[in-house]
Amino acid sequence: MIANIWHPLPLAAAALVSVIVANATLAQSYPARSIRVVVPFAPGGGTDILTRVITPKLSELLGQQILVDNRAGAGSTIGTELVVKSAADGYTLLMVDTAFTTNPSLYRKLPYDSARDLAPVSLLASAPVILIVHPSVPVKTVKELVALAKAKPGQLNFASGGAGSSTHLGVELLKYVAQIDLVHIPYKGTGPAVADVLGGQVVMMFAGISSVKQHVAVGKLRAIAVTGDKRSPAMPEVPTFTESGSKGVDSGSYWGALVPAGASKDVIGKLSQTIASVLKMQDINQRLVDLGFDPIGSSPEQFAANVKAETEKWARVIQAARIRLD
Repeated sequence: MIANIWHPLPLAAAALVSVIVANATLAQSYPARSIRVVVPFAPGGGTDILTRVITPKLSELLGQQILVDNRAGAGSTIGTELVVKSAADGYTLLMVDTAFTTNPSLYRKLPYDSARDLAPVSLLASAPVILIVHPSVPVKTVKELVALAKAKPGQLNFASGGAGSSTHLGVELLKYVAQIDLVHIPYKGTGPAVADVLGGQVVMMFAGISSVKQHVAVGKLRAIAVTGDKRSPAMPEVPTFTESGSKGVDSGSYWGALVPAGASKDVIGKLSQTIASVLKMQDINQRLVDLGFDPIGSSPEQFAANVKAETEKWARVIQAARIRLD
């Protein structure tokens, strides 16, 4: 008679194999329905523009409809919280910009934990920000703007895509470096901010090149300088702040895609690889470059490292400037 002996290790191994096979099957069948991409900003800003450039091709490669959902407000935290509370199945994506790495320092308490509740998918692109003024402002250079601001302390205002946004912090950095006094007028997104600078209600702002290039081209806005170590290929005629004699004004933007934490690594990998493929397409790549973006398309691990480094950098800047949003 042969004893019936239970072997826990083989059963555990079998269970592990079952999980691996299930995940692989999920990745192969994913996506099986439409995907929602949440943009936590108003239409017209850099994040919205980037998203709408890549999603048609992303939809084509994934074989499913992609729905862009703008959920603006509270420095992108409203849209971010919405995604955090969504199912971790890869059918809800979050598109973020630099605000994702500044908010942990700007707010004493967020309704989510950026590092714990969201999983990085891909670093999509980076870009400098550009300082623009309304044509009625009698300046053409950073030096002239600084001189005007010092002659009229507290009389010049600037718009931003929201308190604590990269467009806000960029000007705060300029104020600190140049020792000038400017009045901040925050908006719910870059689009509405640009609209009021175009209308002359606000005299200047920092913005992504994609948001203002067309207006500069027709003379409705005047470009003063761009951040970064070199001129932007999208607007090569505009000097950098360093060239203009204002070193240290570096507040370039980053964009990335995330999903709720807990999503399958295979699904995240498929999304990351597909996004990278889209960003490498010649027509998409060139269109983004023309708009002022530097397309990247990283691995999840590379994006995670970028988030960590940027979060630490902005924590130092925000602490030095003593900025709090609550």
